[in-house]
Amino acid sequence: MAQHFVIHPDNPNTRLIRQAAAMLREGAVIVYPTDSGYALGCRLDDKDAVTRIRQIRQLDEQHHMTLMCRDLSEISRYARVDNVKFRLLKSNTPGSYTFILEATKEVPRRLQHPKRSTVGIRVPDHPVALALLEEIGEPMCSSSLILPDAHHPLTDVDEIREYVDRTVDLVVEGGAVGLDPTTVIDLTGDAPVLLRRGRGDIAPFGIEE
Repeated sequence: MAQHFVIHPDNPNTRLIRQAAAMLREGAVIVYPTDSGYALGCRLDDKDAVTRIRQIRQLDEQHHMTLMCRDLSEISRYARVDNVKFRLLKSNTPGSYTFILEATKEVPRRLQHPKRSTVGIRVPDHPVALALLEEIGEPMCSSSLILPDAHHPLTDVDEIREYVDRTVDLVVEGGAVGLDPTTVIDLTGDAPVLLRRGRGDIAPFGIEE
């Protein structure tokens, strides 16, 4: 059964954050809070843990995994970002967005779209998630905790534990989370393209529905 940490959403307990980070380094798959529901996460380079996340979500290889980053400088290491894209990202991160960008060589091939060599990038607006990312010092490979055939991430910890208690190693409870998934925007072309409407406002990107 998974361990269960309760961490204050505004003032994360340093000891528990360090314990969670240590578990990630040892190969754990965890559930953790974000501003757009709960998410599954593991170390970027942990092939087996990434496979476990795909199995939990029942995702195929075509599905973009997300690199959960702590800041803009980390994004620029893993994705190709020109000046225009940099300004858009700077104005809208952290926030409830997932951006599709061209991956750099720092991104393992198994995390890239197999045909487009792109990757999903996100900077969460949640103190617990950001504290965890700061502690591990690298992005997490992540995916929203959306049950197969569902459309929204899970937000109730009791329901989460009922569903994944035997398939993950740790559930981090971190207070209230957003009820809607992220807005997904493709920034690989000349103009932003909306792929999924979620919590993030599309107005800053000049997108018309």
